[in-house]
Amino acid sequence: MTEAAGGFGEQRAWGLVFAAWLIATVSTLGALFFGEVMHLPTCVLCWYQRIFMFPLALILPLGLFPFDRKVIRYGLVLAVPGALVALFHQLLVAGVVPESIKPCVQGVPCSQTVISWFGFLTIPLLSVVAFSVVVALLAAAQLRSSNE
Repeated sequence: MTEAAGGFGEQRAWGLVFAAWLIATVSTLGALFFGEVMHLPTCVLCWYQRIFMFPLALILPLGLFPFDRKVIRYGLVLAVPGALVALFHQLLVAGVVPESIKPCVQGVPCSQTVISWFGFLTIPLLSVVAFSVVVALLAAAQLRSSNE
């Protein structure tokens, strides 16, 4: 493969990681807005999702300037388990997972819907979408950068 083609793959990977960082940053700011400005209660599963999302907003830009392909793996290590926690939370809210599992024994119940926009858009669903898009972008970046 020529150097120009390899550089193009790196540029595409950089753009994908940058897009993942934007989503992680918007998600982090959104979570902070819901909690600190709107004073919405935060359940245990939401805290776990924050633990996985907030560092992405800090780690991903560190690998962009200059571009370091290792940041993709570091991001996936956080985004994949975050997506699994978010999916579990969404399934709990949807009633697919029984509440008898009791992931939230103290504080706000994890099955409680705090916000529902358009009759279906909840905070756990937003989290599933955000994590899924970040995982997809980072996986695509990994493919782009490894195809050089």
